[in-house]
Amino acid sequence: MTVLAVDIGGTKLASAVVAPDGALLSRARTPTPVTRDGEEIWQALTSLLDKVLAEAGEPDLAGVGVGCGGPMTWPGAEVSPLNMPAWRGFPLRARLADRHPGLPVRVHNDAVCVAIGEHRAGAGRGRANVLGMVVSTGVGGGLILNGRLIDGASGNAGHIGHVVVDPDGPPCACGGRGCLEAVARGPGLVAWAQSQGWRPGERVTGVELADDARAGHPVALRALTRAGRALGVAIASATHLCDLEVVAVGGGLSQTGDLLFAPLNEALRAHARLDFARRVEAVPATLGQTAGLVGAAALIHDPDSYWHAD
Repeated sequence: MTVLAVDIGGTKLASAVVAPDGALLSRARTPTPVTRDGEEIWQALTSLLDKVLAEAGEPDLAGVGVGCGGPMTWPGAEVSPLNMPAWRGFPLRARLADRHPGLPVRVHNDAVCVAIGEHRAGAGRGRANVLGMVVSTGVGGGLILNGRLIDGASGNAGHIGHVVVDPDGPPCACGGRGCLEAVARGPGLVAWAQSQGWRPGERVTGVELADDARAGHPVALRALTRAGRALGVAIASATHLCDLEVVAVGGGLSQTGDLLFAPLNEALRAHARLDFARRVEAVPATLGQTAGLVGAAALIHDPDSYWHAD
């Protein structure tokens, strides 16, 4: 049976009806309303869900799988996404369960769902020990060991973005200093590049920084090198801890290719020194913007591997 998959982020809401093999039978997205009214976001979400269900012919569903930004209580999924201030303690799982009575509703962190998607159908397919990462406005991840998602005590395992890569580095939004996220996330890279003399045009985002790096701008190139090295250090640490086979790196920054992955792999090889750690592969994620939806659906389709909460 099919699954209604949902991917909730600060800039977009996405949904799809997903077949057991991961095929998307219908798919739609809409901008996340910029509002302080949480019900306005909920209404936009429910309209989107109605649309994808109608386009798929109102199929029989096995359940509803959701990826959403955190923090959240887990598995109850009262969500407080940092980039959606209108939702603070929003009872997402309960509201979806009320809307789809009798169906299982399972909600996990959005980066975890991306990791699941890449393990199930992307760059980590066929491997048992995978770290999936998203490098975008933040840095998140999900960890699969021996073919099973690792949740941790509170559902928060895999927060690779808060591995410290430079104890004297920049402050992080978490309150720490020198976290991978503080160094490698898009807005942090932009701020660093500007402090080094980068002067973009009218728009000032990671997209422009990446474009300038491709064009050979020296400061933009140094920014991506800085991010790649930090990622390589963090991946080496995670590999030593978890004996990983593959690390799939997704998100907007991963689209810069060798500008990011060359310094990443150089740092990884410099720091992953034990024999077992040298075998790890750090590769671009392959599913793009569908990874989170495929992963969210797998919370329903394959609970033995990806859902251990109820």
